[in-house]
Amino acid sequence: MIAPLAQCGFSTETATGLSIPGLGDHCPRGAFVRFIPGGSFEQVTLYLGLLHALRELGVTVWNDARAIERCVDKSTTTFLVQRPACRPRAPLQASTAQPRKNSCRAWHRKATRPVEKPLFGAQGKGIRLLETADDLSPPEAVDGVYYLQEFVPPAQEHHQDWRLFVCGGRVVASMIRHGEDWITNIKLGARAEPAIASQELADLAVRAAGCVGADYAGVISSKDAMGRFLVLEVNSMPAWNGLQRVTSLRLSDTVVDAFLAAALPESTRNARGEA
Repeated sequence: MIAPLAQCGFSTETATGLSIPGLGDHCPRGAFVRFIPGGSFEQVTLYLGLLHALRELGVTVWNDARAIERCVDKSTTTFLVQRPACRPRAPLQASTAQPRKNSCRAWHRKATRPVEKPLFGAQGKGIRLLETADDLSPPEAVDGVYYLQEFVPPAQEHHQDWRLFVCGGRVVASMIRHGEDWITNIKLGARAEPAIASQELADLAVRAAGCVGADYAGVISSKDAMGRFLVLEVNSMPAWNGLQRVTSLRLSDTVVDAFLAAALPESTRNARGEA
């Protein structure tokens, strides 16, 4: 059944403490989250609170609120993927409450440039490559929070990166995105090419997803001038239209099968298959 988060809530009149259309006093066996509706701060907090509550009730939630919160906030993602226990390589990043012009100048002295990204953002929107420290956006344009990521020049003559789809602890599909400029987003005109990730890159993507606690995730990686793979982003609610066009694997079926395997006992899955 489909139960939009916007129609769910908390209730003292049900045995579960939640109000979910069609379930009454019962909990779902599992909850698969495809997206979080937009809205006010209060509304989004409520939606995430519901997902937290489901997990507290023992419901299998993919992805749960912790993973979503960790990925939607790029500064938290950065913190987690750079912890020693995770060990995926990542470019130097900074999240600050005030412009760090000194940091920008330091990067320029190293002959590299910072990329300014919205702390909460996706699909390449609002990303800017800064030529000088004076190019930082005014505070009101970034809601008072600056997230800066060191620009990784392409190892090849053209701009490209890897997009890997991690599900259930393994990489199930991957592609290389070729961009006409340094932003290699499919919706902004980049070209997708099917590709098989090396074991090194696949292990890196799986560790990155594990760092944020995501059961399924889109991991973006790039190579630096030394040929080392770097983690650029981890997305807990990835779109896969572009990836689906270059892989024969039906990604929706793959994700659903993995989710059901985690949420339902084997006996229940077998009964559903026989039906």
